[in-house]
Amino acid sequence: MNKKLFIWNLIFSISIIAQHFEIERIEPPNWWTGMKHDTVQIMVYGKNISEVEIYPQHGPIEIVKVSKAESPNYIFLDLYIPDNVKSNYSFEIGFSRDEQDTVIKYPIVYRENNEYRFNGFNQNDVVYLIMADRFCDGNPANNKIDDSLDQFTSNDLDGRRGGDIEGIISRLDYLKNLGVTAIWITPMLENNMWMSYHGYAATDLYRIDPRFGTNELYKALVKNAHDNGLKIIMDHVSNHIGINHWWMKDLPFKDWINGTVENHLPANHNKMTFPDLYSPDEAVKHTWNGWFENYMPDLNQTNPFLKKYLLQNTIWWIEYAGIDGIREDTYPYCNQYAMSDWVKEILIEYPTLNIVGEIWTGEPAFLAAYQRENKFGIKPDSHLPCVTDFGLSDALRDYLSGKKNLDGVFNTLAKDYLYHDSNNLLTFIDNHDIARGLFTANNDVDKYKIALTILLTTRGIPKILYGSEIGIVGDERHGTIRSVFPGGFEDDSQNAFTESGRNNYQNDIFDFTKNLIEIRKNYYSLSEGRLIHFFPFNNIYVYFRVTENEKTMIVINGNDADAEVDLQNYKETLGLTKKIKNIKSEKELEITEKSKINIKRKTAEIFLLEM
Repeated sequence: MNKKLFIWNLIFSISIIAQHFEIERIEPPNWWTGMKHDTVQIMVYGKNISEVEIYPQHGPIEIVKVSKAESPNYIFLDLYIPDNVKSNYSFEIGFSRDEQDTVIKYPIVYRENNEYRFNGFNQNDVVYLIMADRFCDGNPANNKIDDSLDQFTSNDLDGRRGGDIEGIISRLDYLKNLGVTAIWITPMLENNMWMSYHGYAATDLYRIDPRFGTNELYKALVKNAHDNGLKIIMDHVSNHIGINHWWMKDLPFKDWINGTVENHLPANHNKMTFPDLYSPDEAVKHTWNGWFENYMPDLNQTNPFLKKYLLQNTIWWIEYAGIDGIREDTYPYCNQYAMSDWVKEILIEYPTLNIVGEIWTGEPAFLAAYQRENKFGIKPDSHLPCVTDFGLSDALRDYLSGKKNLDGVFNTLAKDYLYHDSNNLLTFIDNHDIARGLFTANNDVDKYKIALTILLTTRGIPKILYGSEIGIVGDERHGTIRSVFPGGFEDDSQNAFTESGRNNYQNDIFDFTKNLIEIRKNYYSLSEGRLIHFFPFNNIYVYFRVTENEKTMIVINGNDADAEVDLQNYKETLGLTKKIKNIKSEKELEITEKSKINIKRKTAEIFLLEM
């Protein structure tokens, strides 16, 4: 072979190799018939995929748009799925480049019966927050993966303990017995990071982390929960991903994330910039575009392809698993125009769903600005039904720590006029990010029981952190706030999931919590009733929950001494009440002009008013 012919063959071979394309990923992995969102944007990823030609397709499903990315390894296809597709359908899509042809079959799935799915959650529920890795290990065999990048061991405070989906399924009976009705579980998507247990730095948005289980197991968890009368709330993150996400090696567009790994804005934790009339655009953008952590690339929701991707990802999980609600992490850090559309579109598809945004500020005015139909004319309307009530949490924690008396709770609730819907607030004492209630109370169980009583008898949707019902204390470190639940792991010496396995201290708090939840269920005014309250003079807080057919009264003595409460101070609210019954003790008292009730020190009592 002469030299020129050899060089020509070499160049031709290199050219053929360069033109070769591959298909490595397709997201979302499927879509459904009968959706209001009947056009789905498919992201196809693979080497040189943007250089292919798409076969013209025939049949009921149609490719209506083909879009290229800046990276040659992505292509976006918009598929229209008409109403007349009434069964499972494999839509063939052909990819061609020179002499290479590839055909994929994209699944269009017939929708399931949705009668018991997408139930939402509301003030009639009691939510139970589970830290997925720390609750129960149902399958120790999945505790490790071969390609783990985790730098911690199970012996480290911030290491994985092995909690998983099978463990949660195995404890649904326990949760049902406790009386909670909805379960919020921290993120369980693949999180192959240097610190992976918390789940908030996803590396694959369509895959359950194998240390938690599989997509199929997650779907089975939802079904099992529904079969037990329990709802599931998924913890979702639109703000950021983990730096080990596969996108970070090859971004579709340069503006897929805000900034770069080497050059980006740090986090601005001022959640008030958005509603603040005087915040300049650069301050607002810093909040929206800053990286929450250096290992959490901030997603740019204004990129139209990413915006659609995040919406579809959320809808996909809702439809695939049949979940009942979304808890959206780090909500104020996202672009609020994009998130307004995100919420609006989800609720168009699932009008019975509820979505709660994490707004970490204790100021009711700022919290109210993020709830839908805000009263201040702030644009855009968030469309967000529910926000986290850090205002009430702060007030309860100030009472527990001794910083304030019960007037702090009263003053916070007195600001409810700011909200569009004060009943659709997720209320709590503590969560997985802040010190537990009992630690804040310096182990004062009586004060903790008062805070828990307020939580379960005032307005809003109460949420309990796992293990609070057995008195887990912890400290201010995340690793101990997120303590393992005793009895959920192989080497545990105690099983607090059972009455016989709990000690007296644990059973006391468990029984108190269970009884409160049962009272809340049995007396619907405690969840649905209009709230009427009186300023807590002398640290005695009295409030009523009133419906058309039921009236309850809660009397709280926050003092270190017993107190006598004169019911004449509340005679107009008591109205035609002839007697009151203590719901816990079942003791009754006839109401006269001289009626007084004795409330023991640091005690809360709940009374049913009888006409």
